[in-house]
Amino acid sequence: MFKHAIVKTPCANMVNGITEAGLGQPDYQLALQQHKLYIKALQQCGLDVTVLPADEKFPDSCFIEDPAVITQHGAIITHPGADSRKGETKAIEQALLNQGLDIQHIKAPGTLDGGDVMMVDKHFYIGLSDRTNQQGAQQLIGILEQQGMSGETVEMNGLLHLKTGLSYLENNRLLVSQEMIGHPAFESFNLLTVPAAESYAANCIWINGQVIVPKGFPKSQAMIEQAGYSTIAVDVSEFRKLDGGLSCLSLRF
Repeated sequence: MFKHAIVKTPCANMVNGITEAGLGQPDYQLALQQHKLYIKALQQCGLDVTVLPADEKFPDSCFIEDPAVITQHGAIITHPGADSRKGETKAIEQALLNQGLDIQHIKAPGTLDGGDVMMVDKHFYIGLSDRTNQQGAQQLIGILEQQGMSGETVEMNGLLHLKTGLSYLENNRLLVSQEMIGHPAFESFNLLTVPAAESYAANCIWINGQVIVPKGFPKSQAMIEQAGYSTIAVDVSEFRKLDGGLSCLSLRF
């Protein structure tokens, strides 16, 4: 049961964020509107939402999932793989301390982005990407094992983050797209396969029985609903332009 979420207001400098999407520059005012609707969706799922102020020093800082991983035992502050994002961790660590969470850290030469980490009960899948290296993944696994949990690495080729290509919807159901379709690490799951034309919709968020989905991907939304979930569609078009998805925009615990 999730009770809390932390989000960070997009800064005007987000228009200069890291991107390979090729979808043009974000509309900042529209991004602010979409972010407010995203917060409302989290609240609809029963979460108490803490909103952190914008930070113009870090264009990508609204993607608050990457600087931290939260488990049932506390938080791990990551060491983001992009140099321009490494300074984001300070504000996130303070926010998590304010929530009373115990804190541990990933340290150089390890790198880790929270977008590469998927929690399935007490087991964590960690994607090896351009942002998360083997040293960072092994540090995380070491911390998890100290806390009575476990983790394993997942080889990837083309995805930015592991959760770009999949989302865990609880009850052993996994939403998958792109190279995650047929990946041997996930053979034991009941798979819901996202149509190739809607691959962006693979990044959804399960919260307390509901699934927040990106607006504009009707086949994927219908598939999730047919699997027995109620959905809330949120337009995140301006964050997609920066390679960001729904899960990137909050820390949920």
